[in-house]
Formats: sequence, C-alpha cells, structure tokens
Amino acid sequence: MQKIISYPLSVIYYLCFGLCLVIFHPIQWICFNVFGYQAHKKSVDYLNFFLVKCTNILGTTYRFENLNSIPKNVPLIVVANHQSMYDIIAIIWYMRRYHCKFVSKKELGSGIPSVSYNLRHGGSVLIDRKDPKQAIPTIKGLSEYIEKNTRSAVIFPEGTRSKTGKPKEFAQSGLKILCKYAPSAYVVPITINNSWKMVRFGAFPMGLGNRLTFTIHEPMAVKDYAFEELIQKTEAAVVSKIQF
Repeated sequence: MQKIISYPLSVIYYLCFGLCLVIFHPIQWICFNVFGYQAHKKSVDYLNFFLVKCTNILGTTYRFENLNSIPKNVPLIVVANHQSMYDIIAIIWYMRRYHCKFVSKKELGSGIPSVSYNLRHGGSVLIDRKDPKQAIPTIKGLSEYIEKNTRSAVIFPEGTRSKTGKPKEFAQSGLKILCKYAPSAYVVPITINNSWKMVRFGAFPMGLGNRLTFTIHEPMAVKDYAFEELIQKTEAAVVSKIQF
C-alpha cells in the first residue's frame, strides 16, 4: 500500500526537489562571483533547507542527537556511515554553523544543477575512485583548508552507501590523511539511521514516513590518540548505534 501511495507523492516531491536545484543554481553563481564565500555558503545553506522541506512531502523527519556536544571554533573531521544522499542535505542544513565540506566522487562534479556547482566552488573536493594517487593530494588539500579556516571535512569511510543500512568496513586512507594534515582537528563520529529507507524501492517511488536520526558521539581530539586507536574508536562508535 505504501508503495502505491508513494507514486503520486514522489512525482510531487521530485518536481519540488528539481525546482529547488534549478532556482538556486543562478543564486549560487551570483552569490559566489559577486559577494564571495559567505554569501555563497548562505545560498547553499538555504538550498538544503528547502531540500529538507521537500522531503517532508514524503513524511520524512530528522533528528540530530547531541548536536551541542560538537566543539566550536576548531577544525572538525566528521566521520559517518553512508546510506543515501539525504545524509548530505541533512548534514549541510543542521550542521551549517560548522561549514561542512565533503569528500565526493568526481562524477558528482558536473551535470547536476546547484549540487555540482557547490562541490566545485564551495570548498568540497572531488576524487577519482579509480585513481587512488590523485585522491591523496586532493584530500591533503582539504585537510589543510579546514585546519587554516577552522571548518569541517565530512567523510564516509565506507566508500559507497549501504543499501540496507548494514555497515561496511571503513577504509582508513582518506581519514588518515585528514588527521595527519589537520592536527588540531577533532574527529566527530556520527551514526546515521533510516536514510536508506528513503530509497528502499530505488530512485522511484520514494519511501514514505521515515524518521532519519543522526547520533553524534563523543568528539575526539586528533592529537590525543595514535591513528590506529582513533580509527578503531571512531568505527566502533559509528557502528554501535546502527540499526539494521
């Protein structure tokens, strides 16, 4: 029954979602080229606010637990499991004060209104998964960027999203580079639940009535841990609260 009801709601949702992307693309361009970083960031924040509101059409709700536990005025390395693109729009909006930048695959850097423009110009980085050597200096650059500007890097160490919510083993290389070149950063583990249910039927129709939760675990200062201990604690924290 849910799937049947979802068809007309999904059409309305995609129309609204696509309209937001198209409208905010020129807004982003103007903000970035005329007014600079801060204005561009505001435009991206509000784009994602409206994208979150679009998902409310589907009965989607969001809850961030322990958001106030995140330290302020320090670089952050946000480490989370990955279940769908809805992880990203929620993080951008609800964690907007932390200036989140993403490690994304290069395919997202072109062809998507608003999204591709932000990835290319907003401080995030694009990597080629087929070329690990290219990824090293790219992620190093992001590390130095968040260290210098006191911003946040978001990385999904699973590499690809989980289609069932079941966690995949974390890859260590990207996180290791971020920690090495952002030594004053704090690692913030986040467990994401139920985001995969948004696309349980594929891209169409959408899943209905899902309650997405983002559980923020205790932040850890990079300087206080050997990397092996840090990655072990981070992965254990994220996995400990995944429901599947």
